Amino acid sequence: MSFERPWLAQYPAEVPPQIDVDEFPSIVSVLETAIEKYRDRPAFSNLGKVLTYGEIDRLSAQFAAYLLGELKLKKGDRVAIMMPNCLQYPIATFGVLRAGLTVVNTNPMYTPRELKHQLDDSGASVIFVLDNFGDTVQNVIAGSSIKVITTGLGDMLGFPKGAIVNFMLKHVKKMIPDYNIPGATRFRDALTLGQMHKLPEIEITPDDIAFLQYTGGTTGVAKGAMLTHRNLVANMQQAAAWVGTNVKLGEEIIITALPLYHIFALTANGLVFMKFGGLNHMITNPRDMPGFVKELKKTPFTAITGVNTLFNGLLNTPGFDEVDFSRLHLTLGGGMAVQRAVAERWKQVTGVTLLEAYGLTETSPAACINPMNLADYNGAIGLPISSTDACVKDENGNMLPMGEVGELCIKGPQVMKGYWKRPEETANVIDNEGWLHTGDMARMDEQGYFYIVDRKKDMILVSGFNVYPNEVEDVIAMMPGVLEVAAVGVPDEKSGEAVKVVIVKKDQALTAEQVKAHARENLTGYKHPKYVEFRTELPKTNVGKILRRELRDAPAA
Repeated sequence: MSFERPWLAQYPAEVPPQIDVDEFPSIVSVLETAIEKYRDRPAFSNLGKVLTYGEIDRLSAQFAAYLLGELKLKKGDRVAIMMPNCLQYPIATFGVLRAGLTVVNTNPMYTPRELKHQLDDSGASVIFVLDNFGDTVQNVIAGSSIKVITTGLGDMLGFPKGAIVNFMLKHVKKMIPDYNIPGATRFRDALTLGQMHKLPEIEITPDDIAFLQYTGGTTGVAKGAMLTHRNLVANMQQAAAWVGTNVKLGEEIIITALPLYHIFALTANGLVFMKFGGLNHMITNPRDMPGFVKELKKTPFTAITGVNTLFNGLLNTPGFDEVDFSRLHLTLGGGMAVQRAVAERWKQVTGVTLLEAYGLTETSPAACINPMNLADYNGAIGLPISSTDACVKDENGNMLPMGEVGELCIKGPQVMKGYWKRPEETANVIDNEGWLHTGDMARMDEQGYFYIVDRKKDMILVSGFNVYPNEVEDVIAMMPGVLEVAAVGVPDEKSGEAVKVVIVKKDQALTAEQVKAHARENLTGYKHPKYVEFRTELPKTNVGKILRRELRDAPAA
């Protein structure tokens, strides 16, 4: 059977069907090119402090020299970085990569159990941690030979501001628990020590592992996706070909609210906008929505990425509609399904279409993106991006025709090398033709647009009928009294499973009966929620994805 690519006909004129994967041999080469072109331009800003490309160059080289010269790390060694968005993050990450080492991105919210698994599994020899999470590290590394580097949030902000920030966090806000790690080095000292060593020439090949990006913690044991320099450079080139159609080189300001340790922000914000000479304006705590909106009012931003819950949160924060959106031309949503109600309101308030994209940690992450010239939200995850193939397969691995629902499979240069030290897990998701099986149920229309119907494992089976939580959630989210909603399947004697919706109210007067009446009007019988539960908040991952599994497993409130 010949492989058709109907999506190519839908590409905007300036987007190429293929990208040049070999233009940059490594992420380090991307960084060096950006430094050369944009040395004096701002690269990263946070808490009022800006670092230029030239300063990122100098500081990351010092950190790389420290790792090699003082800590005597060898090419390919793993360095864990455990911090939210702050200026230390890009310095450390680029430093690790320039030293020919591998970054192990570590969620600062990890419990000691989760952190221990990740450090043991990755074999990290160093961990760099923000003071706020030092006690977690202290609990985990006792008796191990892992070297520790620590830093305070204010350490890169200069005097006196940095000292004030650190004092406030420790003594006023009480956000830094006491910890004591003998032999730990402060980040500023590491940079000073790095200056005493010359950074050697390190040969980095496209197949070297740049990141061990852990994933699947919500579905079982977290596995490290091996993302090579080639994977990330390819995905940067792919995303840049799409979003680069209307950017101004050296002038873009992107709001980076999703953590840079998450693959979406790392590639889309960190690498793509670095290639464009843009400024990443980092938000350390996007959960503080009033503070976030205050930051947006001060920043003439041109782009923002996020997940549905982030956009929804902003739209429901007083003052967001007073932000100046005159320079904003790109809003990209990914990480979870974008809801129609949120996308339509976003367009109404900002004047900019919320473009849905789709990807996975295993695809570095982008696989499908909607065209930048899309006038309105279309419910699709978009078209397979340049140099990417996508198809829908049945349970036996056969490709399904257009319009039929099956598992979405992806092939392209951005697909990971495999899972770290887990060949059997790798074989479960990458078939012998090189297709990555995503675990998402999807269909393709005649124009080549893909639509996610749901996660394979989140599907609810009511009397033998498939119910996709996204559809139920989309319908309930249309109600003006609903702030957030999640739909899950719960055991049911009659039908095997029944639909339950868990809602956070926007209007306190909202009743379960109103929700059920609205569902009856908009959904066929077997999709109606049998149970309606109200909560003050929904459980979420660190980047705001709703944890349906927790809602499924929780006893009814």
